[in-house]
Amino acid sequence: MQKRTAAVIGAGPAGLMAAEEMAKAGLSVTVYDRMPSPARKFLMAGRGGLNLTHSEPLDHFLPRYGAAAARLAPIIEAFPPERLREWSAELGEPTFAGSSGRVFPKSFKASPLLRAWLRRLEAQGVRLKTRCALQGFDGDGAIIVDEHGVRTPERADVCVLAMGGASWPRLGSNGGWADMLRQQGVDVHPFKPANCGFDVYWSTHFSERFAGSPLKPLRLSFEGESVRGEAMVTRHGLEGGGVYALSAKLRDAIEADGAATLHLDLRPDVDVDALAQKLARSRDKQSMSSFLRKSAGLASVAIALLREVSPELPAEPEALAALVKAVPLRLSATRPIERAISSAGGVALDELDEGLMLKKMPGVFACGEMLDWEAPTGGYLLQASMATGFVAGRAAASRV
Repeated sequence: MQKRTAAVIGAGPAGLMAAEEMAKAGLSVTVYDRMPSPARKFLMAGRGGLNLTHSEPLDHFLPRYGAAAARLAPIIEAFPPERLREWSAELGEPTFAGSSGRVFPKSFKASPLLRAWLRRLEAQGVRLKTRCALQGFDGDGAIIVDEHGVRTPERADVCVLAMGGASWPRLGSNGGWADMLRQQGVDVHPFKPANCGFDVYWSTHFSERFAGSPLKPLRLSFEGESVRGEAMVTRHGLEGGGVYALSAKLRDAIEADGAATLHLDLRPDVDVDALAQKLARSRDKQSMSSFLRKSAGLASVAIALLREVSPELPAEPEALAALVKAVPLRLSATRPIERAISSAGGVALDELDEGLMLKKMPGVFACGEMLDWEAPTGGYLLQASMATGFVAGRAAASRV
């Protein structure tokens, strides 16, 4: 009996996870990737320590996916954070949870984990073909692959698409597949930046003097949602984990209204009344900058930010304290999607059945960041990518 075959388009974590599940089920699997080497974005993520997942309970974990939470819940429950940690340990990379609850390999690197994974996939018979890009689908159900400049129809019993979103295109994900699926009648939502920075109209002095300066400690608030985190002043505006946590709401507000006002609490550990008391002390002959540094404990960048939004600082301690606790910062635009950590948009979730098969393309499955979901940083992105790959791979294997 001829061995059943599977094609995976995309050698990121979702595609490799789907390949592994299908190989374990006995399928002959070939993975195609348009880049010269696999999992480039995965390796880029590892430069910061490779945040695999998060250790918080699922009832706190799942709501991080916002509007997609209900749809993703059974998928993540099928391959939960605990299973992802076990998977990493099986590859010789045990994990640990940091004080924030984020989970990392003990080596704190992506490359050893990827090398071990690729070795295991090779031992399972998975073939990897690089510099091979999907060009489309023919009328007989075959995929058209451009392999080293030659367009070739490739036939497989099942196909899993794992081509990523549209952020960091130089690492392989450019969203170029969207029109191919639209031509097949699949609803693909427009891509938007997620976990992104924002433009702020800084003065030239502030931009040149403080670009690259961190704002911490910090609490950021927008439309009733507040997060504790850090931010980084950039030449164009503001980046950082605290900003990314609110980026979906901020992005949508800018899209609707043309701008959004983010409020920054520069002294999150001191309440406004206590801060006003500190600011009520006599300045004597101190400059305002020295006074704010000594009495309010503000760094130079924080003091400059206050002057940036309010050149004439309030003289009254209560008003000055209120400003320090809620600096209004007008965000004018998102940074380009090419620089975003991830992207929203992609294949509409209602185009997929429970096993992530495209309803309009029987035998073709989709997973990872090419689906229309988004999540904050903190391990949620990799967890959902790998869980959708796991579910798509299992469902594809069970179909043939």
